[in-house]
Amino acid sequence: MYVVDLNCDLGESFGAYKQGNDEEMLSLVTSVNIACGFHAGDPSTMRQTVKSALDKKVAIGAHPGLPDLIGFGRRNMDISPQEAFDMVVYQIGALNGFVQAEGGVMRHVKPHGALYNMAARSTKLAEAIAEAVYKVNPRLILYGLSGSELIRAGTKLGLLTASEVFADRTYQSDGSLTPRSQPDALISDLSVTVNQITNMVKEGTVKSQQGTDVPILAETICIHGDGKHAVEFARRIRDILQAEGIALVQAHDNHNI
Repeated sequence: MYVVDLNCDLGESFGAYKQGNDEEMLSLVTSVNIACGFHAGDPSTMRQTVKSALDKKVAIGAHPGLPDLIGFGRRNMDISPQEAFDMVVYQIGALNGFVQAEGGVMRHVKPHGALYNMAARSTKLAEAIAEAVYKVNPRLILYGLSGSELIRAGTKLGLLTASEVFADRTYQSDGSLTPRSQPDALISDLSVTVNQITNMVKEGTVKSQQGTDVPILAETICIHGDGKHAVEFARRIRDILQAEGIALVQAHDNHNI
């Protein structure tokens, strides 16, 4: 049987996305990545999102980003590996405080936006982020772009990793995501999304914008929660995955399948 984790970035109360879909999205996904206050979020939102995720029995992860509320963490910054390490440790600690206060356990870490994409390409940044996760808690799962430097760095350190693919993003021939600055970066056609997802999970490939089939490992699928029709989109994707015989489980929790 095919299995995959379905994750969503939530608790992003600042910037382009205003909290509103969170409760409904938590009923549809298996894992949630909660903003930690740098690119979005605030203490009250962090607490409430953690509490809601625990109530829904959704796996909780920290979603550390660059310190850029105005740009929603999607603008590149010239940071050193040491700065990346410090930012990630700080943000994991902040969210974990709320998780522990609510009686829960943090399960994973997924960098956000520009930090995520920078670490996908830069070995040094990837290693710094992986080291930050490992030193905070070596049992945490590191989410990263499938085939990226971040996944390689986490594996090298001995972390469990979850190779992530995207339901609503197009890909380049090198396996990277098409930059958001390009008009063809986002997929709005559900039929295209469904075909892309099923191919990634079942066939292990994704069709690039250049027309080539790129090998890819799909262990967790990201659905963005900031779109106008995000809940409807997530619900339909979930239904279609199940119709395709793809079971939804939290990352690395497939022993009962």
